[in-house]
Amino acid sequence: MPKRVLQGVVVSDKQDKTVTVLVERRVMHPIYKKYVRKSKKYAAHDEANVVKEGDIIRIRECRPLSKRKCWEVVTESA
Repeated sequence: MPKRVLQGVVVSDKQDKTVTVLVERRVMHPIYKKYVRKSKKYAAHDEANVVKEGDIIRIRECRPLSKRKCWEVVTESA
């Protein structure tokens, strides 16, 4: 089964080897048929601590590394 890949913006890099990534997606409202922006924050593993706040990155699903961290940084997009 392929691993999911998401793209988002780094909102925090204060933790060691961990970044918080804000991922936004557009969802159509079932009644109003209008697109609504939904966002969610993911904790992602950054082994080398190279990603900084404000970077646009891709994260990939991986095995659980801690209680709420099961994503890893793949590449820096921009």
